[in-house]
Amino acid sequence: MTGAFNDKTQRTSYDVIVIGGGAGGLNAALVLARARRTVAVIDAGEPRNAPSAHMHSFLSRDGVPPLSVLETGRAEIARYGAVLMNGQVDQVEACETGGYVVRLAGGAALDARHVVLATGLRDELPDIPGLRALWGKDVIFCPYCHGYEVRDQPLVVLGVHPASAGQALLLRQWSHDVVYVPHSQPLTDEERERLDARGVKVAEGPVSSMLTKDGRLHAVELADGRTLDCAAVFLFPRMTPNDAAFDGLGCEKDDNGWLVTDRAGRTSGPGLWAVGNVVDSRAQAVTAAGMGAAAAFALNHDLVDEEIERALAEYRAADRSVSPTPAS
Repeated sequence: MTGAFNDKTQRTSYDVIVIGGGAGGLNAALVLARARRTVAVIDAGEPRNAPSAHMHSFLSRDGVPPLSVLETGRAEIARYGAVLMNGQVDQVEACETGGYVVRLAGGAALDARHVVLATGLRDELPDIPGLRALWGKDVIFCPYCHGYEVRDQPLVVLGVHPASAGQALLLRQWSHDVVYVPHSQPLTDEERERLDARGVKVAEGPVSSMLTKDGRLHAVELADGRTLDCAAVFLFPRMTPNDAAFDGLGCEKDDNGWLVTDRAGRTSGPGLWAVGNVVDSRAQAVTAAGMGAAAAFALNHDLVDEEIERALAEYRAADRSVSPTPAS
């Protein structure tokens, strides 16, 4: 079942609600639905990799459009009875009796024993004319995702993050023609020496605009009017996790404000899980899918343990209520 939450016959209580329908969320739902759990996936339809024409480094899916992978995943979870809902989650609230209420924009509310957060992150980009329109196409972040496609071509790395110089050093693996523009991230003497040793050129910035022809990047313009021809611009965006749904639930975060989980994706909140880019900015789609599967395995075991404890309590209570049969 796919669509907005408007069907009065649709159930409102689930074993697991997954918030986010990317690779991590869908793979968690797939494993859980195959374990015969009642599962709903709530997806706002805004995947991070939507601007990209193709995804890479995902075994058996290399070069496939990312949206087609999600379409396949949605069809697969539906085969096992998982429900996909189009919607935005406003907040997750704890219930006094256990479990959670997941409140959607528009007023609908769903109950869940456990909740998996798979909402990814936001890429915050520098305010440079023309850059936003090229993001995910000719302005990109991950060399492992897109470096091969621009190999042996002139590349510019925009210095906007403390890790930008390291990004330039890494990209030298894909091209002999890499130029680092400090922009808002000046180089230290040590970084400049490492770039020189690696054969990465430096062009003092800042960058004033992206220059395009027929909708494709062909150069960047510096504030002093110089231009640098290039096939692609790489930059390290500021990444912010989309974890507001768990606000107020007391989940532990690290010093940088990211949710802390164990290897299976458990947060410090009982029954609350998080997978993919919402907890790991480095996770590619294939990594997020693996994280979703790992969380689903552990989550199902936790549910089984809960059910066993409940059954034991009921069994012992019933056994105590039976009076011994008097001896004849």
